[in-house]
Amino acid sequence: MSESQNIEYKQNGHDDCLKCVSGFANAIGGMIYIGKDNAGGTTHLTDYAKLLEDIPGKIRHTMGVTCDVQLQHEDEKNFISIKVNPSSVPVSLRGRYYYRSGSTNLELTGVELNEFLLKKAGKTWDDVVEDGAGIADIDEDSLTKFVEDSREKGRMPDTDGLSAFRILEKLRLTEGVKLKRAAIILFGKDPNRFYPNIQVKIGRFGKDSADLKFQEVIEGNLWHLLNEAEVQLNYKFLTRPIAFVGFQRIEKGKYPVPALREMLLNALVHRTYIGAPVQMRVFDNKISIWNEGGLPFGLSLEDLKGEHNSRPRNPKVAAACFLGGYIDAWGRGTLKIINSCKQAALPEPVIAEMNGGIQVTLFSREEPTEEDGQAGAQTGSQASGQTGGQIKQLTEKRREIYKLIASDSRISRKDIAKKLGIHEAAVQKHLKALTNEGIIERISARKGHWQLLIRE
Repeated sequence: MSESQNIEYKQNGHDDCLKCVSGFANAIGGMIYIGKDNAGGTTHLTDYAKLLEDIPGKIRHTMGVTCDVQLQHEDEKNFISIKVNPSSVPVSLRGRYYYRSGSTNLELTGVELNEFLLKKAGKTWDDVVEDGAGIADIDEDSLTKFVEDSREKGRMPDTDGLSAFRILEKLRLTEGVKLKRAAIILFGKDPNRFYPNIQVKIGRFGKDSADLKFQEVIEGNLWHLLNEAEVQLNYKFLTRPIAFVGFQRIEKGKYPVPALREMLLNALVHRTYIGAPVQMRVFDNKISIWNEGGLPFGLSLEDLKGEHNSRPRNPKVAAACFLGGYIDAWGRGTLKIINSCKQAALPEPVIAEMNGGIQVTLFSREEPTEEDGQAGAQTGSQASGQTGGQIKQLTEKRREIYKLIASDSRISRKDIAKKLGIHEAAVQKHLKALTNEGIIERISARKGHWQLLIRE
């Protein structure tokens, strides 16, 4: 049995196993086996008596948790098993927090750590009370428009005759007499007064990303960002305008309206609101939308192309958008984008992890530029044949590394070496070759991830 989400093998009792305890405790729990090689074969422990005495104390004193530590026997060889139960509270190792994802223990920092700690406290970022905000900070026109839009879907409870605060209560955006952050994001008069970068930046580019022609920066609450982005795209940025009616009606244009609608909604609903603004790049032959915030643990880019469960980063914001009829609650947004492009006979959109966030790119029927090819944007039957051929021409070992990265973009060089049974130096050589050939790219050297530039 190989290493997985809840199994880790260690050949000795090195302190590194404590990181695994923290990672398992903060995720779904798991088993650590000391005295086994990477393939799960028992190697035998000679110092098992000392480890049985030391390990429980180290775990308890460094992390404050208790694990079941047992001596095991297999083929007349000794090994130790450590059973780690999932913890309802965050478990740190000397002030650092780890999380088990796939077969890797990730150290949580920055936004990921903040979201993790809130989750363990039973909260999400948008569910926290904003002490400095009051009902005077709510734009009642935006709230009224939202209620009007919701009537068509019939999802909202009756709000006739209710004050603005009572409507927010119905939406569960209050706590006592105070407003939650989601209320400010959705309906605030000036959300940027509370949180920076509640914006959508739109840029019109020429031949590449260095060739910026002009730009606009839109500020305001979520409903304003949606409506104003529509206006800017329609009248200023798209060379062949399309008709929007509340982001609802489908008409022929350069890009399908439902795809653009879902791209922008997904970016606004699922973004990290303490990070960078949503960014849209418009070229002659493509348009992309990027939002900060990676995929939830356990959800891959490949999952987005099929049926997958809805796991919103900002559930209060998402719930309001659902009641307003703007989104559904079944994780179908990316499928709508892909299917809309398919129906319009456009190339398949590219969804990629990039710079700590998610970028979705639509392509028109026009010929791709050189930059599109470098970004792995070739799609359709022609591109599929080219990229598939390039992967097939790789050596066996590099194809194996490519497949490991495709299944886990955050896999480390050490883990690749373990799985393939080769030295890290050899892995580094193969990774460098794959990078030079334009097949993979490293996004952020430290604690980053790999991105496939060409798909099989």
